[in-house]
Amino acid sequence: MKQYLDFLQHILDHGSSKDDRTNTGTISTFGYQMRFDLADGFPLLTTKRVHLKSIIYELLWFIKGDTNIKYLVDHDVRIWNEWPFQKYQLSKEYQQESMEEFVDKIKQDSAFAAKWGELGPVYGHQWRHFTSQTREVDQLATVINEIKTNPNSRRLIVNSWQAADLGEMALPPCHLLFQFYVNKQQLSCQLYQRSADAFLGVPFNIASYSLLTMMVAKVCGLEVGSFVHTIGDAHIYANHLEQVALQLRREPKALPKMMIKRDVRSIDDFVFEDFELLDYHPHPTIKGKVAV
Repeated sequence: MKQYLDFLQHILDHGSSKDDRTNTGTISTFGYQMRFDLADGFPLLTTKRVHLKSIIYELLWFIKGDTNIKYLVDHDVRIWNEWPFQKYQLSKEYQQESMEEFVDKIKQDSAFAAKWGELGPVYGHQWRHFTSQTREVDQLATVINEIKTNPNSRRLIVNSWQAADLGEMALPPCHLLFQFYVNKQQLSCQLYQRSADAFLGVPFNIASYSLLTMMVAKVCGLEVGSFVHTIGDAHIYANHLEQVALQLRREPKALPKMMIKRDVRSIDDFVFEDFELLDYHPHPTIKGKVAV
């Protein structure tokens, strides 16, 4: 994954110090693009171990159109917990519970989960239930049907940036628009990401949208092409600089292979057990704190 290491180095070389919403501080630059030929292997970082289980379950959660963290915490995926917990801490119902106690309540108490696990109309809602005053659109299903019936279309787009809904979201979408492209029976995907946490978030985003491309290609009877990742505000948080330096000292290893084990014909039919990662031998995990 030399592309990713070059991305980190680009931010360090060309970025400047910039304040941010979380008050953590960043080194930030604007405008960057990476390309990954999916025939070369599955683009999961090898310079640190990435938690693939979280990536797969989060992607399945998006595809379901779900916006409550209960599905994720039921599968021991923690990546969205900070935002609802922060909201709960500010409420009158907060009783000094720890994060662990909050998550346990989400798991055990359906009423509590319905109230405090909800993130608002985030990605899954926009992918499957994009609404206006007059209609609701299942963008993902519509695009998949269009790929099957009109593959030369230049409108194979799913958009998560519903401006009217931003105030109701726990976090406005960072990876906000993706477009598919079919050429010579190969499916490619380009993602536009407005804001990119280079150390923690971007490795997840690369793997997630590469896997989504594989899944859509599978149900459409196509081969995989490329994943193109276009980024607006690319930043390294100030509390991740040591971790980035460590990663840049590591030599990338061969990419793993991702297998879809079952002949799945509907995007809604995928389950976690359909995926098998082969030959993943990364360097050890590097931990970092998420900025909320």
